[in-house]
Amino acid sequence: MTLSAHPVAALDDRITGSLVGAAVGDALGGPVEGYTPEQIVERHGGRVQGIVGPWHGDDWRTARPIAPYHKGDGHVTDDTLMTHALVRVYATVRDHLDAYAVADHLVPDLLSTPRWIPELEAEALPLQRVFLAEKWLAARLHYGHVDPREAGAGNIVNCGAAMYMAPIGLVNAADPAAAYAEALDVAGAHQSSYGREAAGVLAAAVAAACTPGAGPETVIETSLSLAKDGTRSAIEAVAEVACRYSDFEPALRPLREAVAPFDTVGPDYRSPSLAARRPSRLHSVEELPIALGMLLIGDGDYRRTVLGSVNYGRDCDSIATMSGAIAGALYGEEPVPAEWVKAVSEASRLDLHAPARALTEVAHEVFARDTRRHRAHEAAFARLTDAR
Repeated sequence: MTLSAHPVAALDDRITGSLVGAAVGDALGGPVEGYTPEQIVERHGGRVQGIVGPWHGDDWRTARPIAPYHKGDGHVTDDTLMTHALVRVYATVRDHLDAYAVADHLVPDLLSTPRWIPELEAEALPLQRVFLAEKWLAARLHYGHVDPREAGAGNIVNCGAAMYMAPIGLVNAADPAAAYAEALDVAGAHQSSYGREAAGVLAAAVAAACTPGAGPETVIETSLSLAKDGTRSAIEAVAEVACRYSDFEPALRPLREAVAPFDTVGPDYRSPSLAARRPSRLHSVEELPIALGMLLIGDGDYRRTVLGSVNYGRDCDSIATMSGAIAGALYGEEPVPAEWVKAVSEASRLDLHAPARALTEVAHEVFARDTRRHRAHEAAFARLTDAR
């Protein structure tokens, strides 16, 4: 699918495509998260081509006691729960966010309002579903009263912040540098090191995808122009491999080999290495570079991009969340299979379009406010330079 095959999508369509696309990717990747491509083929009799059931079937409640979640059957995971929570923060603040917004609004949302949690098949506080790296937010900000700008220091370094940064890219649509800066500020309450860097670059990639005329290559170029240290090197290495392929199947092993030197988790995803998830300027999360690589291999086509991400395995729900958000921002909702959207909405008992409508309103308001601020600055600077 070439760039010329796509009409220019309007902002509201890009926001919808990104948020809906992220949620659908999340739901498709959830049931095979943590496994290798070979294990996925053995379990499902081939590559995953859509929504599948839990890995352990009806034993999903007891098979993995540390994660007794119903992953599969179209259920979104914590990636989508956190993304929607961040949209609610934007809907409250109605302006750019910072680390204090996480402390003042995101953490109370996780702690105080029961919501339907698809993987628990019950109403519960979102905090009761999110993983340990996200529970850190409550421990540090609500109970520890740590400065929000520094609260991410000490947390395990993973993609926990990056996985829900798409809304920041959408509010800063077509302004990747602004998205990068805002996401770094917000993510400082959650992550440090290359986990925080991944959050900034993911937001920038989504913002770049919203630029009229953008394609997978321009998204990669923009990401590389902003990324630092190991994150930049990992994206560069993965992109160099990805550009050789137009199908994900033969690319699965080469992509893993390309990102392996930067990934601290190690070859066995469920038995992380001693160096796993520690701060470093030399390393990167695995999920973001692979998501960008799948975007290149799929040429931005939503189905190909997301299915490649899902069948990669390992942390594939987050990979598919990220790649789905970027692909959706590129071309809008139409390429996202409607049958997947319907099935995920019904299975997860979520209106996947409501967050997009809310964020679209906020994006317009923030742009109008930014315009007024820019004009005021412009006028003040003109007076200063005319005062000689």
